[in-house]
Formats: sequence, C-alpha cells, structure tokens
Amino acid sequence: MFAHASASILRQTTRSSSAAALSFLNARSFHLTPLALEKLNVEGLAAKVDLSGKNVLMRVDLNVPLSKVDDVTVTDDTRLRAIVPTTKFLLEKGANVILCSHFGRPKGEIIEKGKNGRLNPVVEPLKSLLGVDVKKVNDCVGEEVEAAAKALTKGDVLLLENTRFHKGETKNDPELAAGLGKLADYFVMDAFGTAHRAHSSTAGVASHMKLSAAGYLLDKELKYLKGAVDEPKRPLCAIIGGAKVSTKLPVIESLLEKCDVILLGGGMIFTFYKAMGYDIGKSMVEEEYVELAGKLMKQAEEKGVKLILPPDVVLADKFAEDANTAIAKASEINGDWMGLDVGPETLDLFKEEIGKCNTIVFNGPMGVFEMKPFATGTITVAELMAEATDRGAITIVGGGDSVAAVNQAGLGDRVSHISTGGGASLELLEGKTLPGVAALSEA
Repeated sequence: MFAHASASILRQTTRSSSAAALSFLNARSFHLTPLALEKLNVEGLAAKVDLSGKNVLMRVDLNVPLSKVDDVTVTDDTRLRAIVPTTKFLLEKGANVILCSHFGRPKGEIIEKGKNGRLNPVVEPLKSLLGVDVKKVNDCVGEEVEAAAKALTKGDVLLLENTRFHKGETKNDPELAAGLGKLADYFVMDAFGTAHRAHSSTAGVASHMKLSAAGYLLDKELKYLKGAVDEPKRPLCAIIGGAKVSTKLPVIESLLEKCDVILLGGGMIFTFYKAMGYDIGKSMVEEEYVELAGKLMKQAEEKGVKLILPPDVVLADKFAEDANTAIAKASEINGDWMGLDVGPETLDLFKEEIGKCNTIVFNGPMGVFEMKPFATGTITVAELMAEATDRGAITIVGGGDSVAAVNQAGLGDRVSHISTGGGASLELLEGKTLPGVAALSEA
C-alpha cells in the first residue's frame, strides 16, 4: 500500500514523515536576499531625481473583468486598486503619470468594445480610485499621443490605449518601444503578471528612458518570491499542484535545490504514480513525462529533500459534479475510477508538514476545486496557509487557481503575500530572469 513518502522511501511502504503605499502593502517583513534588492524601485527613483513636472510612463495591468451583460462595467476592480499606491506616490512627487497597459488579446486589431477592446471602461473607476482626473487617448504612440504627453503639467494622469492594438507589442518591436519612449523621461514597471514577457511596453521601452524602476507591486513580488526561495526562514515548504505535470516539472526541479519539503497535489500526481508502477485507472497522465517524474523523485532522494505525494485520493466515476465518489489509497486505484482530489489522510499529513515550516509557497490547486465535491483539498490547504501565517510563518500564494481558492475561502487577508502573476511567479520560482525585471535600472 502506498502512502506518503519522502523521496528516500518513495518505492516503499508508508512511513511517518509611502505611508499610503506601505499601508496598502501591509507585508510581513523578513530578511531579503540581495537579489531581491538589486533593481531600482520607485522610492529609489524619487531619491535620485526630482520628478516634479516630469513624465513617468508606468506599465500596469488593467486587465479587469467586464460585465457579460454590457461588456463595459468593471465587475472586479482588484487590479485597478493594485496600481493605486505607486500612482499616488508618483503624483505626490509632482510627476505626471502616463498609464500603459494591454487589455486582452486583440492580436493587432482595433476592437471597440469588450475584453479585447479599448480601455475606456477603466477610466471612471480609475478617476474614483485615484481622486484625480484621468485623460485618455485613443492610441499608445504617434503624434497625437506625443502632443497629449507634452501638454501634461504637474500631477496629471494620462491613460494610453490598449498596447496590443499594435502587432509589434508582443514581438518587442523596437519602433513601438521607441514611440513609447518619446512620451516620458522615466519608466516604472508595475505589471508583474507580464514581467515574464519581453514586449515593447514591458522591456523594450526601458532602453529609451533615463531610468527605469519597479513600482511597489512589482517590488513586493520580487522581494517575497525571490526572498522566500533564495534566503527563506527555514524550513521552506513548497506546495505544488495543478493539472499538468509538464508546466510544473521545471519548478519542482528548481525547488529541489532550495526546499526542505515539497508537497505535491493536483492532477499531476498521477504521472508520478505511473512512474512508480501504480495503476491509476482513468486518472489523467502525461505519458511523455513519466520517466522525468521518476528522475525527479530520484533527485529528491539524492538531495535529501522530502518530496511527498498524497497517500490517498478522492476518486470519481466520471468528471462531473454529480459523480459517484470514493476514497482510496494511492496504490489501490483501478478500473474506470479517476482521481480528482487529495484525500483526508493526505490533508492530515500536509497539516503536519506545513506546521513544521516557517516559509510556505502554495502554487496550484490540489484537485478540481471548481467542483464542490473535489474542492476540499485546495480549500483545506488554503486554511492551513492562513493558520501558518497566524503563527508567524511567511506564506505566499501564486497562480490564478490557488489565488482564487484562497479568496473563495475568504482568507486573502490571512496570507503574507498573494502573487499577481501566474506564469511570472512560476518563472521566478524556477530561477529564471524576467525580461521586464532585467530591463530595469540597477539600484
């Protein structure tokens, strides 16, 4: 019977094993690695130069959901509120702020309305949040935009049009980057969710600025994610879930160099079970990664890292909310059953391991949490993260589904940091250099 195992016994039987800005960020402090501090941040920028009357191009993420009824009303302003601290700090310094963002995926076409359309829906909400007028132009480069930028005086806000109306944006087109560069003296990157993309408005534009800095949001992401894995309060635990092992293997491999404990969940666990020779029934598996999963388990064993797989799973006879369900040991799955969540024994084990750790990173759901019968694992892990925060641990949640689960459980304010980037947070955890960060000036 297979239960959990540290990598050393994976093939054996069970064993135990500014004031406003600072207020907004409300982060638990811990010792930061120098890597997290090597780039200039917005306060450092203000200390180096007088921003009064200067234009600052600020790359933000304004990808807010719109009402399905009218395609205009913003239904969740979380991302708009997230840009307020940096914007207000710059305005307090007398700068003119030129906001720049993509919106959906128009793929180089001008779309008037909807999730891939113009940024008109965010204008009024931004005015309300910032407490100032927000002017908007209908392009992001060109003579009319340059004239609007030159007309800014002191403490003005100008919103550019959807950058992805230009095909060159996603190709880091130098001409588009140069056009954006004509609008301002300084650049502030505060869109962590796109920092892993080498686009004209995230990376290319920085070479046309006198100085480029990280905004509060990006700075916090760098400090937490890089600080947590490069110089954590140990023991360091990573809880990695999600459906596809292919997207998480590089992260797991990188974390083997840094973590004391790695807890695995989600659909990807069945690829590991397959590598161990288990029958997984109709559970999802990525056959081409079975061998690599086996190698990762061996690497963990060699490094002395506890790589823990769930000892039990919640099974279903079909992929549906009204499916018949059962709980089984991981070694006892068979027939037409498929695993859709981790089981109660697993959650007891995870509670024990999380309780020992002082830094915990959670990325990826433990099961199909969108369906109530298979949400227990993910919600319970979210609750365990909150409990860990309460006792003083550093807790970080990244990845859209993990964040959604934490917020769904009403626990968003009980974790140290919720990452705003899915792919960006994964790549940072992998140890990759993010183009939108690499382009920034040194501190």
